[in-house]
Amino acid sequence: MKVSALKILATAAFAAIAVSPALAADMPVKARPAIVEVWTWDKWYVGLNGGYSWGRSDTSGTFYNNNTGAQLSPTQYTRFDLNGGVFGGQIGKNWQNGKWVFGIEADGQWSGERGSALFTCVTPNAAFGGNVCNPNTANINTLGLSPTTTFNQEIAWFATFRGRVGGLITPTALLYVTGGAAVAGIKTSGVLTGVTTLGALTSVAWGNDSTNWGWVVGAGLEARLGGNWTGKIEGLYMDLGSVSGAPVLLPSTPPLRFGYSSHVTDVVVRAGVNYHFGGPVVAKY
Repeated sequence: MKVSALKILATAAFAAIAVSPALAADMPVKARPAIVEVWTWDKWYVGLNGGYSWGRSDTSGTFYNNNTGAQLSPTQYTRFDLNGGVFGGQIGKNWQNGKWVFGIEADGQWSGERGSALFTCVTPNAAFGGNVCNPNTANINTLGLSPTTTFNQEIAWFATFRGRVGGLITPTALLYVTGGAAVAGIKTSGVLTGVTTLGALTSVAWGNDSTNWGWVVGAGLEARLGGNWTGKIEGLYMDLGSVSGAPVLLPSTPPLRFGYSSHVTDVVVRAGVNYHFGGPVVAKY
């Protein structure tokens, strides 16, 4: 009896071992949760950009007798371009709320924008309010010269401090508008030339550097390129206010003063890349 019972138990054990793999193969296996990276705009970022700018200077210029203050000729008005390339960098921070993204950004730019004009002191009908650009002397009439000044202007650099508001057209593509304050270094220079009483040419080089504050508005598109990198393209319009000056040339006859005022605006189109700090949000499904 004892031997038979042991045989029965051994047989049952071997049968259980043989059947277990088959039963295990038929049991459902719980799948591991899928891990999906979700891009978020809620980060700090830094980047570089480059592009081209179409600046404009609306300038008025007037020649005066520096001793008496009398105006020697009518005020002249000219508009010339300040075009050139731009290159710089930016830093910013975004906050995301659903499909809306709010942010701040500051950028600094080197600029190659420059242009020039020429102003000539011309007295209509040989007199303007009893004043002439050159005195009525034989030597000067023989030369037949009128005072002039070259006029060179450039936007040497600029920076902007802006807010950004945008909507997501896809989870990784942002269409935005932007606006805020702008500041720029505007350089103005030239050579003021006149004639002495003896009929000799005389001239002086002059220059003025101005730091101007203004405002900026614009719009752009930024999209994820891969990893933590995004690319963007944007356009900005800046109003940089006015610059003015009054260089003098004392050896000329009469002693000259050239008063000018320039209103400077700028249109910038640029492309850039940004690196966003922090990885994407990881979601499990």
